Amino acid sequence: MAKKEEQSKKKQNKPRVHSDLRGFEVTINQFGELQSNMNIEKINEFLNKNVDDKKLLEKEEKENLKKKKK
Repeated sequence: MAKKEEQSKKKQNKPRVHSDLRGFEVTINQFGELQSNMNIEKINEFLNKNVDDKKLLEKEEKENLKKKKK
């Protein structure tokens, strides 16, 4: 019985999220498509502000190494 109670409590607790993303929910429909309740432009804007793009950082590092070798 204890395991069932713990599992139901875990389902009720919502994860902590950034204040800009409060209320954001994502679901997958029967066709495997992602559906969200937030506009994709708003999500992209948030990601651009708060997440560094690893590919761009690697490219900049390579360019800096090339400049130093010259």
